[in-house]
Amino acid sequence: MPDVIYGELTGPARELAPGADLRPYAEDEAAPVDGLDKADAVLRWVAGRRFSDLVARGPCVRWLHTASAGVDHVLTPAVRAKAGLTVTDSGPAFEIAISEFVLAWMLLVARRLPDLMAHQHAHEWKPEVQQELYGQTVGIIGLGPIGRGVASRAKAFGMRTLGLRRRDAPVPAVDEVLAGDAGLARLLRESDWIVLAAALTDASRSLIGPAQLAQMKPSAWLINIARGGLVDEAALTEALQAGRIGGACLDVFAREPLPPDSPLWDMPNVHIAPHNSPGWTPGLHERQKALFVDNLRRFVRGEPLEGVVDIAWGY
Repeated sequence: MPDVIYGELTGPARELAPGADLRPYAEDEAAPVDGLDKADAVLRWVAGRRFSDLVARGPCVRWLHTASAGVDHVLTPAVRAKAGLTVTDSGPAFEIAISEFVLAWMLLVARRLPDLMAHQHAHEWKPEVQQELYGQTVGIIGLGPIGRGVASRAKAFGMRTLGLRRRDAPVPAVDEVLAGDAGLARLLRESDWIVLAAALTDASRSLIGPAQLAQMKPSAWLINIARGGLVDEAALTEALQAGRIGGACLDVFAREPLPPDSPLWDMPNVHIAPHNSPGWTPGLHERQKALFVDNLRRFVRGEPLEGVVDIAWGY
């Protein structure tokens, strides 16, 4: 019988996966993890680097599941080096919440909702000239579950969709899938909206730097709901201050929380969220739990798991 330890998972443990011995532990990064010495699998709601290193030392651990979409904080050198360890993430659970947030930001900018709300607060009757998303181009960097979710919702608004991934194989709802440096350059040149939905790896760190920002349309907006490390934040700040791009919607940053003295806070062409694009909605939590339970049942039956991370690639 597989021995599985988990944190922050509700419901009768015995009913989740008959044939598994489930035991809870405290979701405290600093606390010892009871039962790790015997555990075959571990669910971590928020897996930090210290915890991941602890799991890697578990002599019997064969499966580590994180309730997050990204795994850059999970794939420590110790985890990468552990033979026989499978890591799974919860990317599909985040698709609805985050892709809706991306489209909400696009509508907020295109339809000038902040200006209209400011006029309301000032008791001003002042119509604004707005834009339609219809016919505009969105370039999506990273075509995992979240990137594909953005594409499908953008198509519902009549937008043209470009996507960038490691391989240029077709993806549903993406009009053209691009790859490589040439593909990135084309996506930046042609897009009115650029959405970062890629994993943070050594290869993707500072993917958007001075050269890439210079390739964007002067009217284009950058939306980052992935990881702050994908962007050279100093270069982005300079480009925004100089008006070389239209603006940015930022949910993630190089340093979080964003320091109070960051100039990004006060820029009129920047919208900031506190790493909150998932919204932590009830639906998200239910999908996270359902995804883990499905994989747990697969694990008990010896079947292939869903959402397996390619440890070599980092996502």
